[in-house]
Amino acid sequence: MTIIIPANSAADTAYDVDNSCRFNNGDGAYMHKTPGSNGNAKTWTLSFWWKRGVLSTGDQSPFIAHEDGGNYVWLRIDSGDKLDFLGYESAGGADFNFETTQVFRDPSAWQHIVVAFDTTQGTEGNRVKIYVNGTQVTSFGAASYPTLNYDSVANQTTSVHVVGVGDSGPSYVKAANHFDGYLAEVCWVDGTAYAASDFGEFDEDSPTIWKPIDVSGLTFGTNGFYCDFEVSANLGNDANGGTDLTEVNLAATDQSSDTPTLNYPTFNPLIKGNVATTLSEGNLKGVFGSGWSWLPATFGVQNGKWYWEAKVSATNDANLFIGITTEDQDWDDATPYDEAGTILYFADGRKSVDGTDTESHFASYTTNDIIGVALDLDSGTRTITFYKNNSVTPASSSAVTITSNFTGKFIMPVFVGNSSSAAANWELNFGSPPYANTSDAADANGYGAFEFAPPSGYIALNSKNLGSDGG
Repeated sequence: MTIIIPANSAADTAYDVDNSCRFNNGDGAYMHKTPGSNGNAKTWTLSFWWKRGVLSTGDQSPFIAHEDGGNYVWLRIDSGDKLDFLGYESAGGADFNFETTQVFRDPSAWQHIVVAFDTTQGTEGNRVKIYVNGTQVTSFGAASYPTLNYDSVANQTTSVHVVGVGDSGPSYVKAANHFDGYLAEVCWVDGTAYAASDFGEFDEDSPTIWKPIDVSGLTFGTNGFYCDFEVSANLGNDANGGTDLTEVNLAATDQSSDTPTLNYPTFNPLIKGNVATTLSEGNLKGVFGSGWSWLPATFGVQNGKWYWEAKVSATNDANLFIGITTEDQDWDDATPYDEAGTILYFADGRKSVDGTDTESHFASYTTNDIIGVALDLDSGTRTITFYKNNSVTPASSSAVTITSNFTGKFIMPVFVGNSSSAAANWELNFGSPPYANTSDAADANGYGAFEFAPPSGYIALNSKNLGSDGG
């Protein structure tokens, strides 16, 4: 399997989204709000951007409007990674039901979802419109439309409106249905069925790329809200000026700068090596199972000068590696540390280049140490330099030369572990960490929040830097 090269990420945009919210399903995170007065039950719009985390784990719900007794309007991603949009009244059963034939399994890219609902439309097909990245979905595995002038439970004082979790039963919260990943620009509009073009546009220079636009001029209606996640201490803030959403199990560290206009790499959940590995925190934390396993990041590069960090949240002696590899590896290989096209830094200080080890080359590292990586693909001799807590290692001979086995191939960050009796965990920081730094340092272009300042000339690996500085 080859690496996913970052998609749907314009280098320059007229409108920048500054923040998203990272929902970790293991935390049971969500936010909710109940309307203070009745609004329009017939006409409304839901719009948001998502970047998925853990895939194929059951019904993950970005949004639900739910009444006691099990009446609901529910948007979810099912265990087959298809998008479902459902409406149900306990007295009369299912009132509408849509399931896409399209699956959503790209963990490297941001995608835009819009649901426009308007039961006042005489033509059945105009009552529900679903858009993905600016294009209306026309192919459904199931499509059952609501009746003319149907009143949904949305925008009613009897319904709690929930972002990040949902359940079709009497309670709106079910542990298995927590959304996992990132949400940005969450817009709920009461009284208007907007088109996707009211929330985004195709890039002028890259017409296949859909990007956000400023939504502050939209009419959100009586019960509408707009979550831009720009206040870390109040992620449920309604930027439209209404009552804020109540946060549950969300912290300031769940605010992320990984957004539809500034896309960062994560672990790639589609490539998990040969043993079970548990990913969380928006695919930024990896807990390695028993046996050798390796996980690459979702971005690969061929030129440029790049910097990233990773925190050792737990270690199992020597069996934790960090480094680079090529995109054409056999990810099911039981011994990833001896492969050509790898440069690895072991926890016990060993260096491995193309499978050849050098004992006690680097400084050893352990729990809570932060390893910095500086990758130079622009100089005549291409190199990689490792840092332990901001100190280059080894001090006497820092740079490791990248061999000919990397020539002509995409090079990507890779993380390796083997947990036999203790945990072996990495937490990644490509510029938007899942943990709090003691100080946030940006690169020369102003991107990233690193524990330590990137070396001169090295920049964060993200979509905007890729667009302006190569990659």
